[in-house]
Amino acid sequence: MKRTHSCGELKKKDIDKEVTLCGWVQKRRDHGGLIFIDLRDREGITQVVFNPKISKESHRKAQGLRSEYVLSVGGKVSPRPRGTENKSLPTGEIEVLASKLEILNESQTPPFEIADRVKALEDLRLRYRYLDLRRRPMQENIILRHRVAKATRDFLDKKGFIEVETPILTKSTPEGARDYLVPSRVNPGRFFALPQSPQLFKQMLMVAGFDRYFQIARCFRDEDLRADRQPEHTQIDLEASFVEPGDIYALIEEMMSYLFKATLGVRIKRPFPITTYQEVMDRFGTEKPDIRFDLELIDVTEIGKEGDYRIFKEAASIKGIRAPKGENLSLKEIEKLSEIALVYGAKGLAWLKVTKEGMASPIAKFFSEKVKNSLMRKMKAEEGDLLLFIADKPEIANGALGQVRLALGRKLRLINEKGYRFLWVIDFPLLEFDEEEKRFKAMHHPFCMPKEGDLPLLEKEPLKVRSKTYDLVLNGVELGTGSIRIHDPRLQKRVFRLLGLGEEEISFKFGFFLEALEYGAPPHGGIALGLDRLVMIMAGRETIRDTIAFPKTQRATSLLTGSPSLVSEEQLKELRLKIER
Repeated sequence: MKRTHSCGELKKKDIDKEVTLCGWVQKRRDHGGLIFIDLRDREGITQVVFNPKISKESHRKAQGLRSEYVLSVGGKVSPRPRGTENKSLPTGEIEVLASKLEILNESQTPPFEIADRVKALEDLRLRYRYLDLRRRPMQENIILRHRVAKATRDFLDKKGFIEVETPILTKSTPEGARDYLVPSRVNPGRFFALPQSPQLFKQMLMVAGFDRYFQIARCFRDEDLRADRQPEHTQIDLEASFVEPGDIYALIEEMMSYLFKATLGVRIKRPFPITTYQEVMDRFGTEKPDIRFDLELIDVTEIGKEGDYRIFKEAASIKGIRAPKGENLSLKEIEKLSEIALVYGAKGLAWLKVTKEGMASPIAKFFSEKVKNSLMRKMKAEEGDLLLFIADKPEIANGALGQVRLALGRKLRLINEKGYRFLWVIDFPLLEFDEEEKRFKAMHHPFCMPKEGDLPLLEKEPLKVRSKTYDLVLNGVELGTGSIRIHDPRLQKRVFRLLGLGEEEISFKFGFFLEALEYGAPPHGGIALGLDRLVMIMAGRETIRDTIAFPKTQRATSLLTGSPSLVSEEQLKELRLKIER
């Protein structure tokens, strides 16, 4: 029987039509004579009724149906009896009276219920991912991802961008994370690397004169995982010639507006605010602040040192935050906030409650009324507020209190969970110093253009050099990073040298790229946006694993396929590899 309709499209207008539906058994209900089946496919659910008066054979077969059996059902569309309609379903006003039934396949009892809400642990869902993907919320996530990717292609095509695929097997070059290496059988002892990004290739496409490039690009990074990371991920990658940062901002803001309107029907407010790296670190304690709520970090170093609290007096920096109406937080809840601060390097979290009687806290006795009043004015505190403080090195005070800020925002329900707030963060340092390796590292990657005014500092005071880099942040998630690139091979070599690369290493790892820059490279820049992260936020999910059809675990393994796995000695011998046990 050939399918005529999906399980989500039949309405009252289809009554009396003869139809054939195909799908999976969601539920089976035997009402002693009549058997009811909820038949499910990607588009929805339709109720099917097996009545022995219509077809004894189909009714007999229906008695043996179980969840997740695959069926083809033929019958007539009929209105549901008055009072039995299901208003929560698009098909809830009709049912199909079955005259034919074909069982296309049986199913074992699933290890968890195929339902919108499931109590199964994620590891079990990942082990049986093909079953998890039958659930409506998961299918909606993947369909949304498809629509976002399609809308991206449509938008960039209209803007004159050309989609170009770049190599997956490429050369190992340092770009921030470890490379995944692939041994070459035909070139023994040599290795390809999977690309961390198409960075060098998209820059060479600018040298090639393509002017505007984009790609829905697969990228691979061997790094520690968390909720918003996977060993393989997808980014909306683009590059353009003869542009400045403002051109990229305008393009991406228009694209985000288009994507949200086309896929969610949501209007995005433009232009996006722009702030500097130093400013967001001072105000929010992170380079990717969630600006859906207003709590900001306040520098109270000078005031705090006026008291007799030793920890404050000895600290390089004291940062505070005001929790409105936080007086009602219990000591246990404050202790949980303190644990967050400890995880991010702080030695502790001090607090003061503003009550009718004055400041209440174990440390209140160390401060005079004058100092307390100064703190109140500085932090704009009111009765009922809770004031929290971290005293430490500036980077720790900012970073740890920034995480406490996020926890407070959730705890006090200050965050508009349905809102979308974008932010551009600019003027990042070009370099940072790695204390363990005792050398400079690129804060983003080695190909970012330094700001022209900072070029004289490049060798003298490299940590003061800012770059023409910009991050796009959405709801506290770093959605993408971009920059204007270095197009002068001499300047590129200077940056490589600052990173500790010798002439021989520069030539070996980047010789092909530097040579390309010698042949008339135009000024160019671009950005890479995380497709997985974007869809995660749009779908209201907490992990990108819910937006990827077949993701890895946080240990970079596939519970579905059992990979990574051992390979045979014959395969290793072909590659001239030996495993040390």
